[in-house]
Amino acid sequence: MAQNDKSYHEQKNIENTQKMREIVSGLPAFCRQFFRGIEERSLPRTRLAYAYDLRVFFEFIKDSNPLYKNKEIKDFPFEILENITASDIEEYMEYLTYYEKDGKEYTNDERGKARKLSALRSMYKYFHTHEMIEKNPALVVKTPKIHEKEIIRLDPDEVANLLDAVESGENLTPKQRSFHEKTKLRDVALLTLLLGTGIRVSECVGLDLTDLDFKNNGMKIRRKGGYETVIYFGEEVEDALLDYLDERDMMHPLAGHENALFLSMQNKRLTVRAVENLVKKYASLITSIKRITPHKLRSTYGTSLYRETGDIYLVADVLGHKDVNTTRRHYAAMEDERRRRAANAVKLREYIRKVKKNF
Repeated sequence: MAQNDKSYHEQKNIENTQKMREIVSGLPAFCRQFFRGIEERSLPRTRLAYAYDLRVFFEFIKDSNPLYKNKEIKDFPFEILENITASDIEEYMEYLTYYEKDGKEYTNDERGKARKLSALRSMYKYFHTHEMIEKNPALVVKTPKIHEKEIIRLDPDEVANLLDAVESGENLTPKQRSFHEKTKLRDVALLTLLLGTGIRVSECVGLDLTDLDFKNNGMKIRRKGGYETVIYFGEEVEDALLDYLDERDMMHPLAGHENALFLSMQNKRLTVRAVENLVKKYASLITSIKRITPHKLRSTYGTSLYRETGDIYLVADVLGHKDVNTTRRHYAAMEDERRRRAANAVKLREYIRKVKKNF
């Protein structure tokens, strides 16, 4: 298959696989067996994340364990897995809080630590399940307690102000305004789409022209887990997309980007980083307090949908959460607010008193 024939998602999978292989080549040889073993039940982006995390772990072992200080990481023997203890992994968890490497500082909160522990557990589980090791010290180490963060979202008036700012370009610098004239319709369509559907930024940049269905006002997207689904959009999103598509028809995409919905100034498919910068630029025009990212726009949509419908299962389905409890954790405060209102919704003797009083 020629590169030009590959979809965005196929190309990203290839890129992630290539990066993963490059990193794994510097890891202990037994890691290659692990990555081959999980290939059929994991996505390339997951394996790439595991590769990064395992590299950090083995770099820690090399720097902290005298037995391996003078060995190249790729030459670490398989026996190292049996020699590593739960205490070693706990020490690694503490190390992740803050460390320096090649002149750079790195920090990890409880979520970062939990992800890195998950990578270790996956590797140990693979070799333990295949009876290649007797102990699984990673299983003994407790997962860091995750503290739920307050969801940052835009209020309804902030949503309107944001879209107005994108349309007008008011308060942009002269340099930004010159670019804005060329990208206004694209930016309005993109922000309206994110706010009006709650799709992830990765799902947004992966959209192709052929994914849009204006007959049913739906679009086909590739979810985080790799499966495809159809998400529907309302009239505001439809109008913004159609305005942009009139302009998009006049563009001349570079080879390999012909079917991309959202194009950059260089006529290439927009990247995730470009959309993040775009949202940051416009959000700074309306608020200096909230740090708005594409994910915060997703939270804004989820909040609005839940307030309008009260259906947590619908919100979970539309946002693509596999587990409704994930959605419930995000919107727990709103659920508590609804339960408080329920306390006064049903009247008992007070209703009878009011009836008697009217007579």
